[in-house]
Amino acid sequence: MQIDIQRVDLNLSYSAQGGVFLEDVQKQLLTKSKRSRMEQRGKFISFLCIALIVLVVLSIFYFVASKGMATFFVDKINVFDFIFGTDWNPSATGPGGQPMVGALPMITGSFIVTFLSAIIATPFAIGAAVFMTEISPKKGSKILQPVIELLVGIPSVVYGFIGLTVIVPFIRSIFGGTGFGILAGTFVLFVMILPTVTTMTVDALKAVPRHYREASLALGGTRWQTIYKVVLRAAVPGILTAVVFGMARAFGEALAIQMVIGNAAVMPNGFTTPASTLTSILTMGIGNTIMGTVENNVLWSLALILLLMSLLFNIIIRIIGRKGALK
Repeated sequence: MQIDIQRVDLNLSYSAQGGVFLEDVQKQLLTKSKRSRMEQRGKFISFLCIALIVLVVLSIFYFVASKGMATFFVDKINVFDFIFGTDWNPSATGPGGQPMVGALPMITGSFIVTFLSAIIATPFAIGAAVFMTEISPKKGSKILQPVIELLVGIPSVVYGFIGLTVIVPFIRSIFGGTGFGILAGTFVLFVMILPTVTTMTVDALKAVPRHYREASLALGGTRWQTIYKVVLRAAVPGILTAVVFGMARAFGEALAIQMVIGNAAVMPNGFTTPASTLTSILTMGIGNTIMGTVENNVLWSLALILLLMSLLFNIIIRIIGRKGALK
């Protein structure tokens, strides 16, 4: 009987120790480790940063929209008269007593220089990208890559000054006139967006799988046939994204285009006559107006158009990217 009692006592002691051990294990499993706490802290900080970025973007949209819409709700200017009007003189009034705030000349000028610069820059960018990725990658990386990086780092005012001292006199000597206008702005923007389009095109060509090229060569295709019919066609979504991105860069450029386009708020009637863009009129007039006046509100409306166009370019880029990902 005594032995049985001792066995029972031992069993109870072992069970008690096992329970304590299980409790310790359970406590350790439920307690968050140092790495887990650091991960949660990192997620929280990342969420705060993302929330701050979203808040800043929404605040910018709200601020610009509230200022830009004051032209239509406070000053009672018709939206269609503003967008499609051709007379720009906010300090004067037209026949109906409304301010002359037709923004069509600036909108037209912005689109013309943007599309022309993209049309000219695209072939050069594709040619440089093909040379750097398909024809001579070693020489391309040693010669062209530093040049492209240098072009990216040049400030806008330097481009504008070069255009003012080189391009404008060159156009004046060939076509006559003042030399200021759409053509001078197109050449300046062409050089400015060329590095961006080229760099993104290079990335698009490098993203084409290698087995595409190997399959084309194995079927008897030449190197140029492989580049034209396989590599470039496979990289079309990326190239289109690069072009649209360059157009967005050109559409929002202000200082360089202001120095060479002439800044005449009239409908463009030629490539060599002075014209204007949304950004050139904004940079010229925003510091010379009083907040809350009609002259200031219409400038904010131009800024709102620029912001909406930037949003449109981003949406187009995302649509092209999704189509490329689906393929």
